Amino acid sequence: MSTNLLSTSAATGFGGVVQEYLWNWENQQLRVVYETLGKGSPLLLLPSFSSVSTRLEVGELAKLLAPNFQVVAIDWPGFGESSRPSLNYRPEIYQHFLEDFVKAIFNTPITVVAAGHASSYVLQLAVKQAVFSKIVLLAPTWRGPLPTMGASQQIAGMVRELVRSPILGQALYKLNTTPSFLSLMYRRHVFTDAGKITPSFIEKKWQTTQQPGARFASAAFVTGNLDAVHEQSDFLELVQSLTVPLMVVVGESSPPKSREEMNALVALPGVRSVVIPGSLGLHEEYPGVVLEAVQDFLFSSEN
Repeated sequence: MSTNLLSTSAATGFGGVVQEYLWNWENQQLRVVYETLGKGSPLLLLPSFSSVSTRLEVGELAKLLAPNFQVVAIDWPGFGESSRPSLNYRPEIYQHFLEDFVKAIFNTPITVVAAGHASSYVLQLAVKQAVFSKIVLLAPTWRGPLPTMGASQQIAGMVRELVRSPILGQALYKLNTTPSFLSLMYRRHVFTDAGKITPSFIEKKWQTTQQPGARFASAAFVTGNLDAVHEQSDFLELVQSLTVPLMVVVGESSPPKSREEMNALVALPGVRSVVIPGSLGLHEEYPGVVLEAVQDFLFSSEN
């Protein structure tokens, strides 16, 4: 495993130093792109999983944090500018990747800010090893879209295999990543201000869905194959097992089922929380509000 510097022409970022981390999984080398901005104590910034997941969704938040932290933001394996091979994407891949990446890049316990589905992976690693000093979860989720809608594991598995298939899979994936469909999804449960869902914004999101191999990890997320836990009790047990400070940021317009799960989380003893405008994409839609909500927690020396 090694890290290499990428030229600015080779990657599109948010103004930081773009590097690649070469990571081996089951005898296959994956190229994971990450970006570093700012100086100060290290802070790992993890985007949510989604069909349009890239580190750019946390780019504005990274720039706001950079005056006080050395911010490292990643493109998860299978997403963004990272390698997108046709793996059977499942929790083990991301559990091992996150553990290996943190060990390779940081040499002291760090602050981590994780959005959406990245939350479970952060909590699992935090319970396993003392690698984080503080945790902030932004609109945390643990269950993928199809299971949230009530699809059984059998149905979700059938959909996943269909999308993975060579010809029909490509056609199905294209239908579910058209600009009009992406716009609909953003309006329904990602952003709350429709004025921000411009044609150029959606065009950029669409472009990331059209990269070679993009459908494999996306299908895994949508069908629940990236769910690191499968029961609310397991998710809450992870939080109860933490020994580091935790803060949760909830979007006041979150979808009802997701909001119920977040409410159960913030009701636990010792969990600090705040409700701000936004939905599941609050970290991208309202980065300034997010920073304002968490800065006292981030800068506090209390444990």
